[in-house]
Amino acid sequence: MQDKEQQQLDTNIKLATSEEDSAKSHDEILGDQISDGELTFKKTSISLWLSSFSAGLEIGFSFLLIAVLHTFLQDKLSEDTIFKLMAFLYPVGFIMIIGGKSILFTEKTSLLLLPVLNKKRRIDKLLKTWALVIFGNLVGGWIMAAVIVWLGPRLGIIEGSTFEAIAHHVTANDGWTIFVSAILAGWLMGILSWLLTAAKESISRIFLVYLITGVLAFVGLHHSIVGNVEVFAGLLSSSKITWGMYLSFQGIALLGNAVGGTVFVALLKYSAFVKNVKV
Repeated sequence: MQDKEQQQLDTNIKLATSEEDSAKSHDEILGDQISDGELTFKKTSISLWLSSFSAGLEIGFSFLLIAVLHTFLQDKLSEDTIFKLMAFLYPVGFIMIIGGKSILFTEKTSLLLLPVLNKKRRIDKLLKTWALVIFGNLVGGWIMAAVIVWLGPRLGIIEGSTFEAIAHHVTANDGWTIFVSAILAGWLMGILSWLLTAAKESISRIFLVYLITGVLAFVGLHHSIVGNVEVFAGLLSSSKITWGMYLSFQGIALLGNAVGGTVFVALLKYSAFVKNVKV
């Protein structure tokens, strides 16, 4: 059974490298995902970290835009309406990251688990890679948050109260609520990775990124890497946002995102393939 499964996946990985006119099957998408995961594992540590760091910086542009929007509309519309409208600008950073091939933890969570399930990589290598990607994403986000907190008020495009309002909005729920919300966010990001593998055209890929991340923002689900920038900016600008709030949110959101991407995407998709392999 195991040998047959391995042979079938190896065949699918080869098929995934060739262009096809018809829509890809489940097995072909899985093969492509495993191949993509392998390419990420083969990157040097410094290349992996720099790409992750770049993603952390780029996701800051989503925060910059929603902070400017909040400042512009805060005296014109209700707070609830403003946060719903932010969803239309929220995807910009994700489009920059995914289009530019930077490495974002939540997009790669499920993808990096697949080579482990396929026994091509070991779990310790997965955990090391995850840690490196998360660290790069967080450091990039910290720097971008600091830049925006310093620059926004000086340009007159963001008021200081906006940083606190956004950070409070992100951290307002209890831990279990944030955890389950983060699971759904990680699930959506894992599905996005799967859909992007199936898509062929750049316009289709941009639309998918916009759709999935826009839904994530409109619903108000918790994304650990965007949330890192949002809450850290509040921490830098307001005494009402504490280190305890930041660390609690970050730990819970990262764990929830990881569970959503691994359990509800990688494990389910891979299990569906395994159950389809004939002995």
